[in-house]
Amino acid sequence: MNPLDYLKNYYSTHDEDSRLLSRHGSVEFLTTMRYIQKYLKKGDTVLEIGAGTGRYSHAIASMGYSVDAVELVPHNIELFKKNITPGEIVSITEGNATDLSAFADNTYDITLLLGPMYHLFTKEEQKKALSEAIRVTKENGVIFAAYCNNDATIISFYFCKRGRCDEHYRNLIDPITFKASSNPEEIFVLYRKEDVDELMTGFDVSRLHYVATDLATNFIRDTVDSMNDEEFEDYLNYHFAVCERADMVGATHHMLDVFRKTNY
Repeated sequence: MNPLDYLKNYYSTHDEDSRLLSRHGSVEFLTTMRYIQKYLKKGDTVLEIGAGTGRYSHAIASMGYSVDAVELVPHNIELFKKNITPGEIVSITEGNATDLSAFADNTYDITLLLGPMYHLFTKEEQKKALSEAIRVTKENGVIFAAYCNNDATIISFYFCKRGRCDEHYRNLIDPITFKASSNPEEIFVLYRKEDVDELMTGFDVSRLHYVATDLATNFIRDTVDSMNDEEFEDYLNYHFAVCERADMVGATHHMLDVFRKTNY
């Protein structure tokens, strides 16, 4: 099967449109938006690469910003278009994060790369996606790149869900380091912060934040989902207070690297 077919099949059957709508799922969304809003300025233009069904693009467009989006999966593009509301200045085109040749250099104030790094299986592809995101961003613009965390996934799926009993999964995990390997059939690529640091070597950027966007949330999702509004607000305040602490970031399921383009 073509590697892209695995991804298209996954998103054609997976309800990505509602993933961030549950109470526990909203923590990742609210945290990411908190950091995006920190850098959005009046008149900014935004590009979202790998926009999925448009949860972030539509939220930002509804705030009055102009948003262009690129998405690889036709099924997601259909849902993205259905989710457009009157007054949004938003566009969506089919495209690949590793080839943004349709977009000029130094065009956008804010660039979001919130999904593609999950699904790029070679260092060459990963570096190319980062390079393209940086290229289309204006000097001093801000890029947001999201990653799936290796160790939270190992705990959740290998141990808690007894994946260790499955020879297939055991073969994907180094028995000494517990670093997981992956391939297109597995859909997701898993990272540690040291992997992200290595990928960023050589780019003319300066890191602004490295954020645990859901931290402990997926480990206690039933507890979070059962919280009343007051309890959930208290939990969010705690989460926001610790989500950049270096001793906490390794426990998250999703990580967000926020960096500014300097000279390119």
